[in-house]
Amino acid sequence: MNPLLDRLHPYPFERLKQLTADIRPNPDFAPISLGIGEPRHPAPAFIGEAIQAAMPQLAGYPATAGTPALREAIAGWLQRRYGLALNAATQVLPVNGSREALFAIAQTVVDGSRAGATVVCPNPFYQIYEGAALLAGADVAYANADPARNFAVDWSQITDATWARTQLLYVCSPGNPSGAVMPLAEWQTLFELSDRHGFVIASDECYSEIYFRDEAPLGGLEAAAKLGRSDFKNLIAFTSLSKRSNVPGLRSGFVAGDAALLKKFLLYRTYHGSAMSPLVQAASIAAWNDEAHVVDNRARYRRKFADVTPLLAEVLDVALPDAGFYLWAAVPGGNDIAFAQGLLAQYNLAVLPGSLLARPAHGSNPGAGRIRLALVADEAECLEAARRIVSFTTSLA
Repeated sequence: MNPLLDRLHPYPFERLKQLTADIRPNPDFAPISLGIGEPRHPAPAFIGEAIQAAMPQLAGYPATAGTPALREAIAGWLQRRYGLALNAATQVLPVNGSREALFAIAQTVVDGSRAGATVVCPNPFYQIYEGAALLAGADVAYANADPARNFAVDWSQITDATWARTQLLYVCSPGNPSGAVMPLAEWQTLFELSDRHGFVIASDECYSEIYFRDEAPLGGLEAAAKLGRSDFKNLIAFTSLSKRSNVPGLRSGFVAGDAALLKKFLLYRTYHGSAMSPLVQAASIAAWNDEAHVVDNRARYRRKFADVTPLLAEVLDVALPDAGFYLWAAVPGGNDIAFAQGLLAQYNLAVLPGSLLARPAHGSNPGAGRIRLALVADEAECLEAARRIVSFTTSLA
């Protein structure tokens, strides 16, 4: 067996399952889960229609690089969304959801045979970053989010010696779980560090189309272009249809950026067997070419957050995020696990303790004392969940 498998940590939901195994939720309440960030708005009907129309394409093997039509559709969306003119043949590559691509990029980029090979990631974080790094043979360094700065990541916590060993940096903007968006100045700092030390930046942007500001979140490639880095050196952005188009089961996204890196990434994926189904490609073309359903989806999230956030703010330290579909709330007493256990037991409501999304680093666990609430269900269910949280929190006073 691969000994690196022993370095992996249990996934947050597995840890939560263990922590709640002996709890019998109050049967007077119907179960509600705000734990998993799985979009639950209906998928657009036209995506299913595109799949049906593409059924004859199942007769042939798909290319790992995808069809020219899909790459052009993605490049067209990047032009409309960010004002970027990318070469669809060399700077865009379809992937089977951002999750598998975020894992695979570490296997492509990291040279685990080099002493001290390191991957840096924000803390709290999406656990795929850590698992990908460990299975690539690297060490992981964590940069904590700072609640005093709207949960901006404190990259200064990473020492020069660690940056010198770094081969890959994961960033997530809008962030999971806080929804914080990285400004241009922060991108500039990271680009300068990448130039100095030669590491690759993997920019996870899967929440980019659900936002609450008037201005759409700044993307990594967009930031690079604004700073005159039109070759996107050592930068790859990862985007998915799952949240944007409510199709998590489609498993479709793309990576875009540095053509030299994507050439190597395509080589890896060719051997890994990562070709996208022709049906998924057809559905993806339809999704990337339509923006009306995205606008409607964003409006629905905005209405939900506008209703739920003020209600929760009466009893919890919580505020509207920049983007994404999570609320990142501080709980009274500071024990996020006990809060989640009590809420499940008394009100049959599941939330994710923040400490399970982070690692102790720099003297603290930056997720401790907070819970992540995924407002992915319909409006009525999210409001009912909020009312239960208010009742439970009030009872603790």
